[in-house]
Amino acid sequence: MSEIYSHPAGGGSGIDPDGAAGRPPLVVGIDAGGTRSRACLAVGVPGGRVLGRGSGGPGNAMSVGRADLTRHLAAAVGEAVAHALPADPEVRGRIGAAYGGFAGAAPGIGPERGEELAVSCLRDALAAHGITGVPVAVGGDTEVALAAAPGAPSDGLVLIAGTGAIAARLAGGRRAAVSDGHGWLLGDEGSGFWLGNRATRAALEALDGRGPWTTLVPRVVAHYLGGAAGGAGGPDVGGSAAGGSAAVGSAVGGGDPGSDDVLRRALEVGPASDAVARHLLGEVVVTRAYEQAPARLGALSPTVVEEAEAGDAVARGLLDAAAGLLAATVRSLEPRPGEPLVATGGLLGPGGPLLGRVTERLADRGLRVFPVADGSTGAAALACGLLGGGGPGGRGAPDAAV
Repeated sequence: MSEIYSHPAGGGSGIDPDGAAGRPPLVVGIDAGGTRSRACLAVGVPGGRVLGRGSGGPGNAMSVGRADLTRHLAAAVGEAVAHALPADPEVRGRIGAAYGGFAGAAPGIGPERGEELAVSCLRDALAAHGITGVPVAVGGDTEVALAAAPGAPSDGLVLIAGTGAIAARLAGGRRAAVSDGHGWLLGDEGSGFWLGNRATRAALEALDGRGPWTTLVPRVVAHYLGGAAGGAGGPDVGGSAAGGSAAVGSAVGGGDPGSDDVLRRALEVGPASDAVARHLLGEVVVTRAYEQAPARLGALSPTVVEEAEAGDAVARGLLDAAAGLLAATVRSLEPRPGEPLVATGGLLGPGGPLLGRVTERLADRGLRVFPVADGSTGAAALACGLLGGGGPGGRGAPDAAV
């Protein structure tokens, strides 16, 4: 059977600017994914302690523009450095190397749009904080994820399920085989986007009468109405809100389109409501969904988890289906008993809502499953290999005590 192994967290405060041998150089590790970018600042020795962490916006090197990517990386690096400044005001001058793992920057994806852009933006982000003249290298998100496992292995399997989804087999720290990772239009099955997409479709099917009623309906409606009627975390839908609200008003029997009462009644639409009202409300959802960037559908994935935990059968079915798809993605790589499988991303990291389901579906493969929160410590481990002019490498991911 497959077993889940937890990563030892280490002890102490994580602030140890002098290390064990004087003042060793520091390294920056970046894990830049589809939803956010994470950075860690660590002592540049194998297993070196993490001194600070930071986060920024999306970091996919194939879909985020240069200016935004640089800004998001700079925010993550700046926050990580700020954590260490009180203990060591000279911390910037001690940084000796940086490594970034980027969605969209793995070898073979295309150096002009992926790798070269990622390197350039990472250099600019470091320079924004006065960090210049240090070796910088980048790779894919799966490479840094594997290196984040205990011992920073260079051979094994990685499964990432966040906004997108991808699995890879790595040999010698490089991708030997890849499954999925094809983006929201053609793949990413079982991902956060997939869950949000299926949740929206399930709500529309219920409103149309084509599918069973589900508690996802009011949650999805609240999401697309911007949370104005009590839904938490709904996106700002912007420009055509007035027209959409008017349609909501028509759906629930009139009233001031912007009133709380109209929005409240919209959320009270149920399976016994008038078919026209349900249809009009569905049209509002469709209009708002098409106004947003497709990747924003992933913001609904926590809603699916919450409704599944509350007992909704449709939501539970979606989680089960997502886990089955992710397990199938791993199986396509022909995993061998005893191999390490690093599981990461918002759906699969430590305590992730799909971790147990996926592990259960892979039990017959006898894998050693290592859930990691993100790959930034793995990137820091790879950055250690850049110190002194070497290539990415180093053994032992930093002690993730911060």
